Amino acid sequence: MSWERAHVDSNWPTEAIAPHIRALLELIGEDPDREGLQDTPTRVARMFAELTSGYRVDPDKLLNEALFTSNYDGMVLVRGMEFYSLCEHHLLPFFGTVHVAYVPNGKIIGLSKIPRIVDMFSRRLQVQERLTEQIADFIEQVIQPRGVAVAIDAAHLCAIMRGVRKEQARMVTQVVRGVFAEDANLRQEWRAWIQQTTSPVPILPGGGG
Repeated sequence: MSWERAHVDSNWPTEAIAPHIRALLELIGEDPDREGLQDTPTRVARMFAELTSGYRVDPDKLLNEALFTSNYDGMVLVRGMEFYSLCEHHLLPFFGTVHVAYVPNGKIIGLSKIPRIVDMFSRRLQVQERLTEQIADFIEQVIQPRGVAVAIDAAHLCAIMRGVRKEQARMVTQVVRGVFAEDANLRQEWRAWIQQTTSPVPILPGGGG
């Protein structure tokens, strides 16, 4: 099975979307029948199936009973998770790193589930502010921790390739709730840990740094 087919669910309307991509190619002055573009409408339709797959994730199946009772009461931090999303304003990618922390209140969540939660919300049409809140909201809903913190550091191609064209611009968003908002020492510890993470967001050609 090809990479593209492996990421397209059976209900995805590839055949309905592809003609619109073909029409777009014609409108921008291209020839969709030339060799390099003949399969592009279908490839693009399948690509969007993967990039928007978060809409079709069942949260219960994602968690798959990976919630466990625990007396651990320190900070749990998963840092430096790479993510890719699509800006809902221009359908251009934004990408970078996500850091998620929580302080349990009798329940913990399986380690692999936190990156999957990030993917569930990032693989949708998004704005970074809402993505940050949705990740925090979901973790609060699922395990009701004493506190949760989420930070995202990302580059947005809508501000790099077009518009203001600021190649080195990064956007940072943060949500801190519960004990992270109440306890300055815990909040400082959280920030110190995530500041040690090296971001995978590349420095693009032509910029400083």
